[in-house]
Amino acid sequence: MTTARKNRLTLLHAFSTFRVGGPQMRFCALANHFGDAFRHLLFAMDGHYDCREHLAGGLDLDIASVAAIKGDTIGNYRRFRSYLRESGAGRLLTYNWGAIEWALANRPTLLPHVHHEDGFGPEEAQVQLLRRVVARRILLARSTVVVPSRTLERIALDIWKLNPSRVRYIANGIDCARFAAKTVEAFPWPGQGPIIGTVAGLRPEKNLMRLLDAFARVRGEFPCRLSIAGDGPDRAKLEARATALGLAADVMFCGTIARPEKIYAALDVFALSSDTEQMPTSLMEAMAAGLAIAATEVGDVANMVSADNRPFVVAPDSNALADALCSLLKDDARRKRIGAANQAAAYSRFDQAKMFAAYRNLYTGA
Repeated sequence: MTTARKNRLTLLHAFSTFRVGGPQMRFCALANHFGDAFRHLLFAMDGHYDCREHLAGGLDLDIASVAAIKGDTIGNYRRFRSYLRESGAGRLLTYNWGAIEWALANRPTLLPHVHHEDGFGPEEAQVQLLRRVVARRILLARSTVVVPSRTLERIALDIWKLNPSRVRYIANGIDCARFAAKTVEAFPWPGQGPIIGTVAGLRPEKNLMRLLDAFARVRGEFPCRLSIAGDGPDRAKLEARATALGLAADVMFCGTIARPEKIYAALDVFALSSDTEQMPTSLMEAMAAGLAIAATEVGDVANMVSADNRPFVVAPDSNALADALCSLLKDDARRKRIGAANQAAAYSRFDQAKMFAAYRNLYTGA
């Protein structure tokens, strides 16, 4: 090992999965930005590392060589704890409930621990599960807990009862200029009429069934199209639903797109139909791209969008979402004004420079 590598702080990142998603893309942005300032060990509980394609070449990054066996809590504790001792890592960073076994393995404390909580799966979309509340309260009591939304901050303080000095709010950030650039080549969609679009993992908590149902109603009033960018376990069900609703010709499932800015550049309205979110990256990207947004009122969404856009953040209901989409499609001038206001808000609140500075301090213990 070179002297430079020995002197580099090693960060061990434990995810439930490293498929493409908000926390994974944030990690990629941070790792790419910091370059060789840190060494990274990366671990996904499910063994999937699809999001690696978004990491720059030449990073000092390795996959952690340790096995995770689902349901083998005691065995995982022993394997993870042994790896924590032997890996040379200087910090343990865990991401959401799916990686909580690493927090368990770190007790009694071996490494300084930072836990990132970005939101919840469908099982906790409406209510916190008591056993998880208790586990977080115990396992994270001595950890630094990072949250990207004020909603999660309140949960961490009021429900998990964590020490306020250990809870740190760091807003997510994006490269606003990348999505706002006038030179972005729009993704070529076949057909005619305005395009409603979303960028999301095709998972239950994103409730894209709700978006399809809303679009079916909107399509009855306007000659429009729907773009769904992203992939995941619900894709086959969603495609079947689109066919059952007679929408197959008007809905495009385009999978994961390496350059998502091309998607946003082609859209007229962005839609978010989730049951649970906190500070969704796709919403920030859509705002930076200058789009008006119709969204369900979850997490910090209503406070993220511009004041002009707030009337279109609605109850998590397909009819309410359809009403918001119809209203935006009917009024081109208003839609463009809202898009401009969203873009200005994104630049003022969500540009990534602040996020980079906050995470550098977090990683180094400043």
